[in-house]
Amino acid sequence: MTPLSSRPATDTVATGNTLLWNSEADTQAFAVRLADALQAVGGDVFIALHGDLGAGKTTLVRHLLCALGVTGRIKSPTYAVVESYALPAFAVWHLDFYRFNDPQEFEDTGLRDIFVSSGLKLVEWPEKAEGHLPAADWQLHLSSAGETSRMVQLRRYSVRGAQLWSACTGP
Repeated sequence: MTPLSSRPATDTVATGNTLLWNSEADTQAFAVRLADALQAVGGDVFIALHGDLGAGKTTLVRHLLCALGVTGRIKSPTYAVVESYALPAFAVWHLDFYRFNDPQEFEDTGLRDIFVSSGLKLVEWPEKAEGHLPAADWQLHLSSAGETSRMVQLRRYSVRGAQLWSACTGP
């Protein structure tokens, strides 16, 4: 993978749409490239994050938010359901539906307006709101591949998702 900026390349291995992150540093390096790519495509993207507890979803989001310029404590939205960030280039919403017991809870929370506004939407446990969310531009499926390694399956579902992938991986 070719980084978009002058930041150094990492040990992240890409095979098609499968990534192997051998360490948290690899996760962070991918987040930096993703942040650069989001800036390049305008940030109006919906990324769905799938994976078991401890798979690295929140870790990826924290690194991404830092790379986008968020400072201070970055809280997990597990209890609050949503944390928002107003960045100079675009708004960011980090949502976590882990505590939902029924997809209808998405409608009951009044979060639909977030998905019709522009900005970056990062959703953990999107399957808990199945049938109520719009189609994601990207779906990342994270799983443990050892004590510190993560296997990531990335799927693109839109023109914007393909543009983001191209910007993230380089020529």
